[in-house]
Amino acid sequence: MEVILKKDVKGTGKAGDVVKVSDGYARNKLIPGGLAVEATQANKKAIEREKQKAKEKYEADRATAQELANSFQDKIVVVKTKVGDNGRLFGAITSKDIAEAIKEQTGKEVDKRNIVLDKPIKETGVETIEIKLFQDIRAKVVLKIEGGK
Repeated sequence: MEVILKKDVKGTGKAGDVVKVSDGYARNKLIPGGLAVEATQANKKAIEREKQKAKEKYEADRATAQELANSFQDKIVVVKTKVGDNGRLFGAITSKDIAEAIKEQTGKEVDKRNIVLDKPIKETGVETIEIKLFQDIRAKVVLKIEGGK
């Protein structure tokens, strides 16, 4: 019997695959468990439509991320914070501080979890940070840390 898998099934296939399995396995395990549906023409067409929608969404998200990465090129984001006498910060600049500064100065929303910090920023100066925008799209942003009392 041919079935279309709704979820990944170990040893059988991945979600969206059309696989041939024994009748008993399909009727007793896969279909009642909500792991698969019978591979009728209507179901095959529905799966193809879903795959096409997913592909279009992926392409749209990728294009949006690339556009965002291009908008960060040659941008300097300034973060102002309190500083001690020797130029060291009180605390550290966090990814949350950076995300807020980016939104405030560029109007672009960046998730703080996507900001890559190799080490905590504890001194004034200029740093280049990386932001993961999509699976393989990363943007470099120049961060200028300014202090005041």
